Amino acid sequence: MKFKILLTILLMYSCAVHAQQSDRKTVSKERLPEVPVAVKDEVKPSANERTIRVESSVVTSHSVNIGGKSVPYKATTGTLPVWDEEGKAIAGLFYTYYERSDVSNRDQRPLVISFNGGPGSASVWMHIAYTGPVVLKIDDEGYPVQPYGYKENPYSILDVADIVYIDPVNTGYSRAVNKDIPKDKFFGVRADIKYLAEWINTFVTRNNRWASPKFLIGESYGTTRVSGLALELQNSQWMYLNGVVLVSPTELGIERGGPVEAALRLPYFAATAWYHKVLPQDLQSKDLTTMLPEVETFTINELIPAISQGGMLSADKKKLIASKMARYSGLSEKVIMDYNLNVPTDFFWKELMRDKGFTVGRLDSRYRGIDKMSAGEGPDYNAELTSWLHSFTPAINMYIRNELNYKTDLKYNMFGSVYPWDNSGNNTGDNLRQAMAQNPYLHLLVQSGYYDGACDYFNAKYSMWQLDAAGKLQDRMSWEGYRSGHMMYLRKDDLKTANAHIREFIKKALPKAGEAAKF
Repeated sequence: MKFKILLTILLMYSCAVHAQQSDRKTVSKERLPEVPVAVKDEVKPSANERTIRVESSVVTSHSVNIGGKSVPYKATTGTLPVWDEEGKAIAGLFYTYYERSDVSNRDQRPLVISFNGGPGSASVWMHIAYTGPVVLKIDDEGYPVQPYGYKENPYSILDVADIVYIDPVNTGYSRAVNKDIPKDKFFGVRADIKYLAEWINTFVTRNNRWASPKFLIGESYGTTRVSGLALELQNSQWMYLNGVVLVSPTELGIERGGPVEAALRLPYFAATAWYHKVLPQDLQSKDLTTMLPEVETFTINELIPAISQGGMLSADKKKLIASKMARYSGLSEKVIMDYNLNVPTDFFWKELMRDKGFTVGRLDSRYRGIDKMSAGEGPDYNAELTSWLHSFTPAINMYIRNELNYKTDLKYNMFGSVYPWDNSGNNTGDNLRQAMAQNPYLHLLVQSGYYDGACDYFNAKYSMWQLDAAGKLQDRMSWEGYRSGHMMYLRKDDLKTANAHIREFIKKALPKAGEAAKF
């Protein structure tokens, strides 16, 4: 009897060992490491199910030709946990980390931490169309071509900096560990900043990058995110940055309601009207950047005061202002008068080319759309976004699986559900100002497309003016404009120029040897 019991125990032990060995073989084959016990029960190991490990990694080696020189690099694709206050994993964030592999001293190698926006958007956009080692197969203006795919990026900043692209919860492959995790842990201005700062700490520690100069880059809502992170990383993680890059920035919580908000749209209207060749000949014959300063001056000196007067503005003065707005915007004087000088952007996108049967794009007004009816107050859809999704969605799914060898049946969320989103407590513009005030090393670069109607270039300038109302940070702030829209890098000429501007910014923001951080 004792022998039978002993035999049974030995068989059970043998089966357990065999199962563990079998698991290790599967993990090895998929190149995904064992997960910690704390999260093992929460994530299934199989890459052929619609779940993903809270912790995983796949490493591949590559090279890219940048500026005529071959740059070897290692790509690590995987997930790292988001920890709660008790040290329990509540989510796994998907990331792709590129390291130049011929660098001997990583301590002096800049690290760029990259986010896109939404909120609820994956970091796919800048990853495979802007700063990374591959870009989309598209035409020179950014329009989709078939067959879809990706190609080498000769303008990537990987020659001067390592880059990590991060997908927040519910975007890309990032997910909470289960549906019971409270959404307010992730989905709000302050919550988003808090948990991502904690995650960045984990990433930097795991990858031994504490000594490296660090930069944040965010696009669209990602600019709100990284502006807040600049201060959160300093105050809560004691991690100090060298630079922040804002690509197509939001309003950053900076107040601009009423007359200011209404007036600041006009320079964007003028740029779009110039692109579609509907301005008066004397304006149309000028170059874009020669024409726009005239509109900007009118906006600040005449339009804001006029709208501020409301009903106190005389009829003659109102008519004069409306005629100038019509001259600069491509809209009729009557339409502008009907809106009391406050023309909504939705209406502008519908109205500008209504007589030609087109709408213009929200995020990039170079794109034209076709509506069911010419009548109406706004476009049926965003012409530019549907065009972009043509190119991006196939490419990212092909690239991650085929090139980076990360295999999962989980759906890659280009856009994920993050609502309701708590917008309260958005002081991110002032957070960035405070971070710059506390950290003499910290520099700022803002990049805007002239044809972006969602985060327009003149509002970006206004944010910079208000962010540094005292004028004490001007020597560490710069702005660049491009002849495209929200994703200015989709246009080939701007892809080259905008990456060059980031490369120059990184080099400028690195202190000289022995240069202390002091005012």
